[in-house]
Amino acid sequence: MSHSGSAVLPLHGGKAPRWLFSRMVQLAECIVDIVIDEYGHGGLLERLSDPWFFQSLSCVLGYDWHSSGTTTVTCGALKMALDRENMGVTVCGGKGRTSLKTPQEIREMGQIFGLSGYKIDGLVYASRMSAKVDNSLVQDSYKLYHHCLIFDEQGDWIVIQQGINEERGNARRYHWGLDHRGFIEEPQDAIICETRLKEALNMTSKLSKENRDMCLDLVRDNPMKLKRTLAKPVPVNQSRLDGWTGAETLVMPRSVNWDAVREAYQFQPRSYEEMVSKRGIGPGTIRGLALVAELIYGERASWSDPVRFNFAFGGKDGVPFPVDRKAMDEAVDVLRNGIKASGLGSNEELRAIQRLKKCVPDRDMTLRTVL
Repeated sequence: MSHSGSAVLPLHGGKAPRWLFSRMVQLAECIVDIVIDEYGHGGLLERLSDPWFFQSLSCVLGYDWHSSGTTTVTCGALKMALDRENMGVTVCGGKGRTSLKTPQEIREMGQIFGLSGYKIDGLVYASRMSAKVDNSLVQDSYKLYHHCLIFDEQGDWIVIQQGINEERGNARRYHWGLDHRGFIEEPQDAIICETRLKEALNMTSKLSKENRDMCLDLVRDNPMKLKRTLAKPVPVNQSRLDGWTGAETLVMPRSVNWDAVREAYQFQPRSYEEMVSKRGIGPGTIRGLALVAELIYGERASWSDPVRFNFAFGGKDGVPFPVDRKAMDEAVDVLRNGIKASGLGSNEELRAIQRLKKCVPDRDMTLRTVL
């Protein structure tokens, strides 16, 4: 992973105030339009996949730097901003139940962009696998509840998703960039959270390669005999050594989906990715196979937490200070003056000013008249 650092993302309830969200959408539309004009669709996707740019963008838009809403509300504002006009980039998915609509939204927008059926299917697969990787292959106790796949009219894509840990009271964000290295071995650009866990099963680590290979062999070689071995009861009068030595203990999950494992065996997957992509192969099954591969064959998986890793107008909760609505509106005027002073040609200047005009709230007639 190329980015390092941390972000504090405590869980905040409620919704963004309407007066703030409407401004976020308008300012997001302006910023996105300018970035696309300057750097193209790829430049926008590259920047949104960068956790530092994304975090800074959420602060410029007026949202809290330390809130889980940094992810969900900023993505929501971007989605609405991009939907207003066809900019050649779209955000699919969102928070909670909205994330379940991601495949449908991908297919709808893929057709609007004129993408081939093959590319659309690939985007749907990328959405499903990225969610499965961060929810099942990286077992860090953070359950995904927000998922967005962002793609352009060429079919290039990134993913921004977030997991929740209610006991810890915070969130963890996962960024997938344009430079995809597959779906299995360290595919994310960054995973950010304030807390690094002492232990987290990370099947995407390079250090887990031998364990992944062994898991694949276990499934390809009738796994039912493993089920019988693991099903042997432990004598009730038997003591555990970890109680005396404090040594690390491997706990076999009870949620192994043996029906799914049997189906995978009958399918004979050619790769670990093909195996875990099968429906029914979830966190418990992946963990169980990893522990068997380590316990019986000595192929240890990585248990190192892969997590890595200020305000323009204030934050919605008044931290570090309340949002200055007037300053947020007048920021557009500052941008306009900067464009005029840059020596652009008259036609290019007019086009830039027209883009910035969209940022001004409709009810502020004074600034709209000036523009």
